Amino acid sequence: MPTWMITGTSSGLGRALAEQAIAAGLQVVATARDPLAIRDLEEAHPGTVAAVRLDVTDRASIATAAQVAESRFGGIDVLVNNAGYGYTAAIEEGEDDTVADLLATHFTGPVALIKAVVPGMRARRAGLIVNVSSAGARITLPGGGYYSAAKAALEGVSGALRKELAPLGVHVMIVEPGSFRTEFRSRSARGSKVRISDYDEVMGRTGGERLGPQRGDPVKAAQAILMAAAEAPPPALLLLGSDALAGYRTLVEAERADIDRYEQLTLSTDATG
Repeated sequence: MPTWMITGTSSGLGRALAEQAIAAGLQVVATARDPLAIRDLEEAHPGTVAAVRLDVTDRASIATAAQVAESRFGGIDVLVNNAGYGYTAAIEEGEDDTVADLLATHFTGPVALIKAVVPGMRARRAGLIVNVSSAGARITLPGGGYYSAAKAALEGVSGALRKELAPLGVHVMIVEPGSFRTEFRSRSARGSKVRISDYDEVMGRTGGERLGPQRGDPVKAAQAILMAAAEAPPPALLLLGSDALAGYRTLVEAERADIDRYEQLTLSTDATG
C-alpha cells in the first residue's frame, strides 16, 4: 500500500488531501506543527495514518518525521510539500526577518524535506514529489512579490530535480492552485507591519477586494491531485482552478507577444564568426 507524507494537514488543501488519500485506501503520514490538530485522523485510522509533528523550518523535526514514516510504513512513496502561508507587503515594505521565515517555510524547508526522503526513493527506483506552489509564482500581483518569489524558487528547484530524478524512476510534479476556499487569506495570512501610504491604492488598501472570488473547492483539488499522481508519468505541472488556467494563458500569450516582437533584437546579441 503506497504511503503519502503530506505537510500542512491541519487545515485547507493539506487537510482535504490527507482525508481524500485516506479515503482512497492509502497510508498517510499527516504532519503539522501542532500534532493535536491532526490527532483525530490517526485515532480514526490507527493502522494506516500517523499524525506527526513537523515544522519544515526545523531540520531535527524533518529528520524525526522521516524516521517515523520509515519505522511505521517502511518509507515514503509520495511526498507532498504543502505547508505554507501568505504574506502581503509591497517590496519596499518587506521585513527582512519575516521574509527570511517565508523563504524557509516555502523553499529551504521543502528542499530539506526532499533531501531527507529522496535517498529512499532512489533506492527503490520509484517515488513522486509533489511541490504545491501557487499560480502566484507566475501571475504576480502587487503586494505578493515575496510570496511569489518563494514559490518561484521552489519551482526552479523542482524543474532541475525532475531532470535529475527521472532517470532514477522518481517523478516531480508542481501543483499551482488558484484561489481556493481555505483560510489562506484569513488565519493563514500575514502582512507587513510596515505600511507606506503611497502603495495603498495599488495594493487595494483603500477599500474593495482586488484579489477576486475564491472559486476553488479544496476537496475537488485534493481529488485532482490524487488523479494526477496516479498517471504514468504524472504531469510536470498541474494547474488547479479556472482562475489559474485563465491567468496562465493570459501570461503565456503576453510573453509570447514580447518574444515575437523582439525576436530580431534577441538574435542580434549572438557573436559572429
